[in-house]
Amino acid sequence: MPETSRTGRKPARAAIAYYITAHGYGHGVRSADIIRAFIRLYPEIDIHVVTNLSETFIWNRSGADNFPIHARDFDVGMAQLDSIRVDVAATLDRALALYAARERLLAGEIAFLKEAKIDVVVADIPSLPIEAAARAGIPRVAVGNFSWDWIYSEFLADDRRWLPVVEMFRAQYARADLLLRLPFHDEMAAFPKKEDIPLVARPGKPCREKLARVTGGDPEKKWALLSFTTLDLKDEAFARIEQIEDCEFLTVLPLRWRRRNIHAVAREQVSFSDALASVDAVISKPGFGILSDCVVNNKPLIYAERTNFREYPVLEASIRRYLKHVRISSEDLYRGNLEPGLRAVESAPPPPETLAAGGDEIAARHIRAEF
Repeated sequence: MPETSRTGRKPARAAIAYYITAHGYGHGVRSADIIRAFIRLYPEIDIHVVTNLSETFIWNRSGADNFPIHARDFDVGMAQLDSIRVDVAATLDRALALYAARERLLAGEIAFLKEAKIDVVVADIPSLPIEAAARAGIPRVAVGNFSWDWIYSEFLADDRRWLPVVEMFRAQYARADLLLRLPFHDEMAAFPKKEDIPLVARPGKPCREKLARVTGGDPEKKWALLSFTTLDLKDEAFARIEQIEDCEFLTVLPLRWRRRNIHAVAREQVSFSDALASVDAVISKPGFGILSDCVVNNKPLIYAERTNFREYPVLEASIRRYLKHVRISSEDLYRGNLEPGLRAVESAPPPPETLAAGGDEIAARHIRAEF
């Protein structure tokens, strides 16, 4: 782009709008990593982020706070009772409300794209912004490892009210110019053009001594990260965890558990990546973000089964390929029966395959090429 126009006036800076679903932190982590790479490579281009994820989280992870974050949402994800259990009926109610409001939301977003003079739209992975960009004549890029039409189509056999929702997502995804497809993916058949890219994740910096100072935990013991946003454990479960004498457990806010050997830390004190890099094992449910972080930090994963989420078998297959791991039942997780998994993962075999990273810069270059 030239510095000035033929009239001698400096033209408006180029800009992208990056839409991030608030369904889970994994979407926010990988999006912020791509944004970080984009800012480093193309500082002359403005960025607008549209998401209901925390501003502080996005700014901290991306390493910059000089771009606006607009608090709006364009998909409903899965209504969750906690990090393991989902509420399919509540999800349908929200999805039908989104479907009913689609034209109003599209009109508002088209107006925003024009007013902000957006040159490229990126979506991870709501479909309405893709449709808005298409109607506004703006290039559009999707980033993801699954799509909501695929997730929701699993429920069609039990309730045909899902059909218009599935068809809406599928038709809007089909208007993307390019899908940057991440590892741990399904086919993502709705997208006409796909480009597979490596993992988007950055290794953390081990800082167990700092964690011990912040939390009061013993740095000489084993440490395990309980990676959940919410989890409905009862007092009996906490009592069982407290009986594990040789292990300190760490949570990262918003999961605010504090027991004798369970310590909570804020992301402002220690980043999630650094916390994960500092522990001996991770206990979680399968999700893109936690798998990515465990792979790049070479951390074993103790994972609990997840119900009513179609991505689970794809993620579980990836765990078996790329991570040292142990599977526990959700019943054992909710009972706080974690010691057998912690013992088993110590002797679990190494993963049979490795996985390349560096997808953040590759994604940034693809996005830039759409201008």
